[in-house]
Amino acid sequence: MKIGIMSFAHMHAFSYADSLEKIPHVEIAAIFDEDINRGKEVSAKYNVPYYSNQADFLNLNMDAVIICSENSRHKEMVLNAAKAKKHILCEKPIATNVQDAKEMIEACKKYNVTLQIAYPVRFSSPIQELKKIIDQGELGEILAFRTTNRGQNPGGWFIDEAQSGGGAVLDHTVHMVDIMRWYLNEEVVEVKSYVDSYFHNIDIDDVGLLTLEFANGVIASHDASWSRFTEYPTWGDVTIEVIGTKETVKVDAFKEHFRIFSNGKKSLEHHFFGNDMDFGLILDFVNCIREGKQPSITGFDGLKSLEVALAAYESSELKKAVILNDI
Repeated sequence: MKIGIMSFAHMHAFSYADSLEKIPHVEIAAIFDEDINRGKEVSAKYNVPYYSNQADFLNLNMDAVIICSENSRHKEMVLNAAKAKKHILCEKPIATNVQDAKEMIEACKKYNVTLQIAYPVRFSSPIQELKKIIDQGELGEILAFRTTNRGQNPGGWFIDEAQSGGGAVLDHTVHMVDIMRWYLNEEVVEVKSYVDSYFHNIDIDDVGLLTLEFANGVIASHDASWSRFTEYPTWGDVTIEVIGTKETVKVDAFKEHFRIFSNGKKSLEHHFFGNDMDFGLILDFVNCIREGKQPSITGFDGLKSLEVALAAYESSELKKAVILNDI
């Protein structure tokens, strides 16, 4: 199987490329990047052809592409890749607005290609184990969630709203909304939020506190931020607490780590030793293509989590709850 990578603007592209190299009978066909210096560096690193022209890249004999561009470029690249009959794994969020997301989903249906959204947290072993426990009824009826996704400010195009579509709330809400939807098989119907820039002197949000209500009455809180400073022992956290009528269980996707003390810039570092969720995502995408099955994380999943994140901005601006209409 030949898979190309469209843009290394997003740092996850390197992890996805490393993952492709670990899968038997899969090769990185080529790399497209309009940043010529970055493209050439990546081409040399992975010893694969580099293209600065998107049309030439998409004309190659490839089965699929992985899109890791700036968020604002997702729509353009997905539409072009779909027209070229390439299956697609698109970095999250699916798009920067709902209409673009819908057009992307429809284009992939029209050209009969897979559209999977990159939510690697679904492939975290603790997150998957909690899904099994919920499905087996061990927690009883779910009453509420508490979730966090707090990390460091990535800078660059992430803090340019024209390219990112939003700050920490967009960046760190879609992951956990996707997990809660997956656990419940229910949609969010109401969003209340507070969004601001608190930790950095930037023109885009770096923190948000959200309360959500699902169609079945389950309530949730979510703490999304770029609140971790550079010297923090690890990049950040991904946690979820599920409160049920029988039991309450809390999972930390990055809890499996060694604590390393040194005299370096960071006196304390966390070295993660748990499963590689990015590899799990890429392997799942490859298997979906090989077996011709529905992707585990669909374009619709990307759309619904995007809806919630965008509603959080609206709620904070209006200073009231936002009701979501089912699509």
